Amino acid sequence: MTEIRLHLSVRGLNEADLPSCTWAGSPKHVRELVHQIRRAEAGEIDYLAVCTPAGLPVAVGGIDYTVEPGAGTLWQLAVHPALQSCGIGTLLIRSAEQRIAARSLARAELGVEESNPRARALYERLGYRAFGRELDSWDVEAEDGSLQRYETMCTLMRKDLT
Repeated sequence: MTEIRLHLSVRGLNEADLPSCTWAGSPKHVRELVHQIRRAEAGEIDYLAVCTPAGLPVAVGGIDYTVEPGAGTLWQLAVHPALQSCGIGTLLIRSAEQRIAARSLARAELGVEESNPRARALYERLGYRAFGRELDSWDVEAEDGSLQRYETMCTLMRKDLT
């Protein structure tokens, strides 16, 4: 097997990236990323993109600093499906933790869908520990353009960054 190594960089997501992010969610989700970019510009959040040397995002995710005092809350973490299990998610999470620590916050928190044991295993390997459960929901755009409410139970996890 041939081994290919990519040099990846992490930076803030910007509007020019959005046409390359259709793998990250529904068209509605990608359109709503404009709002998240505005929140990042206002300093409320960071929205990160892990990029190839050509500048194409292969992973994205947000850190919200307004959800929990003293913590950065990771959300909407996604790695391009063709590149999962290559260490890119770990790079994204480590970069997010660095951003949280740079704001002198003590911990990182996130919710992981209970139907996603691979993601939970990654978070546990990176030092996150469960502390509760919570029902979460959001609108998802169907192929016909209609909106459907998606509900899921999430395990809440946190990591001390001090």
